[in-house]
This record gives sequence, C-alpha cells and structure tokens, in this order.
Amino acid sequence: MNVHTTEDAIACLRSVGVPVTLQRIEIARVLFARPVHLSADQVLERVRVSAPETSRATVYNTLRLFREKNLVRELIVDPDRVVFDSNTDPHYHLYDVDTGEVRDVAADELSVVGVPKLPEGVELEQLDVIIRVRSRRA
Repeated sequence: MNVHTTEDAIACLRSVGVPVTLQRIEIARVLFARPVHLSADQVLERVRVSAPETSRATVYNTLRLFREKNLVRELIVDPDRVVFDSNTDPHYHLYDVDTGEVRDVAADELSVVGVPKLPEGVELEQLDVIIRVRSRRA
C-alpha cells in the first residue's frame, strides 16, 4: 500500500472502516509511504513533524486500531521492543540485535513446513518468524 498524499491516506482508512481524523491521516502517511518497521515512539516523533499536537495516547490507540484492521502487524522483536510493520503480505523478519534493525525476508526465501497440532477450539491466526542475528565476535 502506497500512501503519499492526504487523499491516499483517507482512501486507505475508509477502505477498512477507520474513521478519519487528522492524526490518523498523518499516522497512515508515516506508516504507509513505504514499508517500515517503527516503534510507537518513532511513529509519534515522525507524526509530530506535521501534526505537533498529536499525543502519545493517540498514536498508541491508532496503532492498536490499525492492527485490529490488519493495516499493520505488531512484532515483538525482543522483550523490550515492539515494532509495527506496514507490510502485511506474508513474509518473515531478520532482526539485528546489535543495531536494532528489522528487515523483511520474502516468504519464498524461507520454507516453514507444517504447523503444530493446535488445541481443540482454536485456529491459527498468524505465524511470525523472526530470525535474530548479531555481529560475529572476534
């Protein structure tokens, strides 16, 4: 999804039934101009450039709403770090624990075979694979 203009953002939000506000438009523009992996604080910092009155609560609530509407994926890359991924197509992630960088790994670059037997009454919602790497130590 490419959202570059206000009109693109409005269309994106309306397409999934998200009520349009100035702050939601700016959050959509930050997240959907290109594929990104951003923390809530990084989203807030970028949104405040064009909408300085945006509160932290607004960003967190909007990210939760976007996640519920499948506009973003929430990735817990380590116990202290959550990022929001604007690419919702099937793919995996490479996380550099030294730099904090998160990159996409195309679905055809990794083969995940099968799923575990699930308890009765539940269904698989999503499968996340995060490949953690670090620099070699000399």
